[in-house]
This record gives sequence, structure tokens and C-alpha cells, in this order.
Amino acid sequence: MAVGYGRSVTRLLLVRHGQSEWNALGRWQGQADPTLTDFGRQQAFHAADRVGAVDVIVSSPLLRAMETAQIISGRIGVGPVVVEPDLMERHAGEWQGLTRAEIEQQYPGHLGHDRWPPGYEDHAHVVLRSRAALDRLHAEFTGADLLVITHGGVIGTLEVDCGETWQRMPNVGGRVFVHHGDRLEAGERLVLVDDDEITVPDQI
Repeated sequence: MAVGYGRSVTRLLLVRHGQSEWNALGRWQGQADPTLTDFGRQQAFHAADRVGAVDVIVSSPLLRAMETAQIISGRIGVGPVVVEPDLMERHAGEWQGLTRAEIEQQYPGHLGHDRWPPGYEDHAHVVLRSRAALDRLHAEFTGADLLVITHGGVIGTLEVDCGETWQRMPNVGGRVFVHHGDRLEAGERLVLVDDDEITVPDQI
């Protein structure tokens, strides 16, 4: 049963997860499932103070997103985290696990020229499943403020689908989207925590 929040539009703050072990190594992740680094956990801890008032926290099922969401959930007291499988990162095909240098060596001329390896999930499919996920969230939580922990590829694809220019999304960076029921509108882009702001807490 849908929960009513007194508005017809739903505000969704989509945020990329904290730094993962493969982010730190410069490896393409796709739907591979590395965990957060300690630095990524600190990013999530500090990002919790910047998300503002939210009614619901949603996450991709991949560990780097779930752990980010759970840290924020515990810190701000909003939960349990709702898991939405269709918000996981795009599959990167044969590039999963490779560094940019390894990709250049094995697939010369592909990077930066819209040339992708076998198994790479295309733009249209990412839009189809991620929009379906946001449609379900809007139907279930109409009028709510949602924090959605997802991935750079998902956020970027949705931005482009809304007419925005593709830009790399940093860890714990995000974009506000407003779901109007019949359309999705891209709002403000933001970074919740700059890397040089992070201090190490005694415990997370």
C-alpha cells in the first residue's frame, strides 16, 4: 500500500556510493561487488550530516551502495533501507575488473569514443530499468523525500535522459530528481562531502 506524504511530486536525491576498493585501484566495477574502503565509510559517515531531512532511504543491492546507505541510515535514524535491484550499476561487460590502462591496451581507441566491449549494458536498457525503479518508488512513496544510494553510471544515464550533459559523478556526489508522475525532472547537482573535508571518526 502506498504511503501518502501530502504532495503529488516525489523528490529523489540520487547519490553515488562512497569509495570502494576497486575505485581506489582504478578498476571498472560494473556489477562486480567490491566493498567500501575505510575512506568510503568515512565519506558515508560525513555525508549523513548533509543529506537533510529524508523520509525513506533506498539502495542498490551492490555492497558499496548498501554499506553507504546503512551507514547513513544508522546515523540519521531513517530505516530500514529499501533495496531496489534495478538501481544497480550498469554491467560493464568484459571491462569489469580492468583499469583504464588495461582497457586501452586490450581495446585501443574505445575509451572516450562510445565504443564498448561485449556484454556492456547499453544506455537504453539502463534508462528502462532505472526509470522503472523510480516509477515504482514514486508510486509507493508519492510526495516523500527519498535518498537513493546508487551508482555513477545510473545517475549519469538518467541525467542524459533528462537532457543534461554527461559529467563524471564523484563518490558521494549526487543529483536531485523530481518525479511528477508523468515525467522526471533533473534538479540540482551537488557533492555532499569534499575529500579534503573528511576527518576520521573514532567509530562508524
